[in-house]
Amino acid sequence: MQETRRAARQRRRRRGLIVGTTTGLVVTGLLVCLVMTMQPDRDEEAGRAPATAVADSQETLPPALPSKKPSATASPSAASASPSAGATTPKASATPSATPSSASPRTAPATSSLAGRIRPKGTVQGVATVYEAGVGDGACSYGPSDDMMIAAMNTTDYEASKACGAHVLVRAANGASVTVRITNECPLPCAPGQLDLSEQAFAKLAPISTGRIAVTWSLLSPSTSDTISIRYKNGSSPYWCGIQAIGHRNPLARLEVRTGGGWRQLARTDYNYFLSPDGSGCGGAIRLTDIYGERLTIDGIALRPEAVQSTRVQFAQH
Repeated sequence: MQETRRAARQRRRRRGLIVGTTTGLVVTGLLVCLVMTMQPDRDEEAGRAPATAVADSQETLPPALPSKKPSATASPSAASASPSAGATTPKASATPSATPSSASPRTAPATSSLAGRIRPKGTVQGVATVYEAGVGDGACSYGPSDDMMIAAMNTTDYEASKACGAHVLVRAANGASVTVRITNECPLPCAPGQLDLSEQAFAKLAPISTGRIAVTWSLLSPSTSDTISIRYKNGSSPYWCGIQAIGHRNPLARLEVRTGGGWRQLARTDYNYFLSPDGSGCGGAIRLTDIYGERLTIDGIALRPEAVQSTRVQFAQH
């Protein structure tokens, strides 16, 4: 009987343990579920964090600088637009220039290579002396002059006859001035900047007895109704000739003759003739160029030595 009661108590104890254990497990499971329900969704937060970080970084960084344009060689569009090897590429000279062409004869400035030592818009300080000019002939070989407002240029500025025919405005310290044409050379000891004036010209500045005064002078492009003339030197022929231009408004820079091979520039002598030693171009078309770059082409000048033949053309005034 006692054994039966002991066995019954043990069964009740085991049942209580089982129920308690089961109850504990159930309670524990409920607690775990409750905790997990109260916590935020980790996957959702993990997905938001990077987007938030990017947004924050964009707000704090300074504005981005404009990116550089790709070079023509790196640009796909540029590469596709480039002509093929067999295509004709337009020359750069085909594009109109924004500035006037320097070849325009009436707008081209005088260059140092054309103007030599006597240049436009420049003022030279020097002295003026006086000489007896006689009939006005001189080293430039123009012959007698009707207008005695003439001068001889010092050897340095005469520059092997480049100064011949130049019109020069001379000013004295007392305010007097005179315009003279260069027809002669003043040899040493005439210094650079010195002008030897005819008596008639010097008298416009100071009494001839003064003999020497300080002056300034500058190149002119005077108003004139005269036209240029051409003269062939004595002894000229189809086998040799010397050509001279007379009465040009601006200093002469070049004289060319037309030959079978084109225009040929003739060498200038210190006595102001341009020589064709083999006769090429003698009696044909002549082209004159002044220090401003203007060119005049002259036809119809006969090969007549010593005859002064009018061309009826003149350089533009500057």
